[in-house]
Amino acid sequence: MVKSNTGATVASRLRDKIIWLTGASSGIGEALAYHLSDLDATLILSARRADVLEKVRQGCANPDRHLVLPLDVLDTESHAAAYEAIIGKFGKLDLLINSAGVGQRSTALQTAVQVDRRIMDLNYFGPVALTKLVLPGMLARRDGQIVVVSSLAAKLALPGRSAYAASKHALHGFFNALRAEVGDQGISVTLACPGYVRTNTSHNALVGDGNAYNQPDSDIARGMSPEKCAAQIVHAIEKRKAEVYIARYEKLGLYLNQFFPRLFRQVARSIGKRRPC
Repeated sequence: MVKSNTGATVASRLRDKIIWLTGASSGIGEALAYHLSDLDATLILSARRADVLEKVRQGCANPDRHLVLPLDVLDTESHAAAYEAIIGKFGKLDLLINSAGVGQRSTALQTAVQVDRRIMDLNYFGPVALTKLVLPGMLARRDGQIVVVSSLAAKLALPGRSAYAASKHALHGFFNALRAEVGDQGISVTLACPGYVRTNTSHNALVGDGNAYNQPDSDIARGMSPEKCAAQIVHAIEKRKAEVYIARYEKLGLYLNQFFPRLFRQVARSIGKRRPC
């Protein structure tokens, strides 16, 4: 149940919806799991580690109604079997939320091409493959929603994030085109673009040789809480918004880039001089 603008309690549009959530073991994905379960949605929780997913499931409201489904988004050959397990248990899928992803902390020159490919595979090709898998069933029912947890990096390219920004830019190109293709067939596409959120993103981000950065990030430490970010994403999902920006001060960069692009380029260069990567 959620609060209306008048303060009355109303049923969420997501109540009893079957939702497949990737990246559910931590960060924004984990926060989304808790928020969605509070709205009486039924969740399929996916990430690589079953034990961590089980802890998330137990932390959800009504844990018995949710399914832990381990999945490696990079292993696209395994996706079909996972989807078949969902259909076998629930008979349908109402929403796919692509929340799995990885960050970057190295310059373009420092980053090996195979690391560029890994970031693109996880952040871009993974969501695309899962979307193509579930879309026929949604189209047959003429009802469904695809949600992508993107980033402000889809709009703003900053130093040390070349492959990451590229993957997020690519997501917007694909899913904006998809929205135009299926929008009149009952399918909505929502792109959520968070700024800095207090997660383990910087610790898990890849450096040039493919290892984890494994260090704190001051910008992320000052960021929004995952819970607040998740609440805004869920609101956008309920409203079937096409795109939503979830940020505080860093949202100013969007306006700076749009109206004063030369100044934004100067700011980006100055950021590059300050960052160790």
